Amino acid sequence: MSEYIISIKIEKPEEGGYLATGNTLQGLIAQGRSIAETVEIAQDVARKLIESYVEHGGPLPYEIESSQNVMQDVKIPISVTARRDYHP
Repeated sequence: MSEYIISIKIEKPEEGGYLATGNTLQGLIAQGRSIAETVEIAQDVARKLIESYVEHGGPLPYEIESSQNVMQDVKIPISVTARRDYHP
């Protein structure tokens, strides 16, 4: 199994939800109700696109990096439901 690092852009359309598009993978579009759901869907779409490149013998876009020994500064979404009855 191989792992790759790709770049996506996430936007919040006026219609609601979130929309992810691929900066390095043409055809990567994913939409979800939350950022986390959108990222999960984008990962699935990216996986299928990369598998298609590999199965058809096409070269991967040069911007896609193998994740071997790659360390990234990653920002992740955290959903919090605040409870007002908590007092430390």
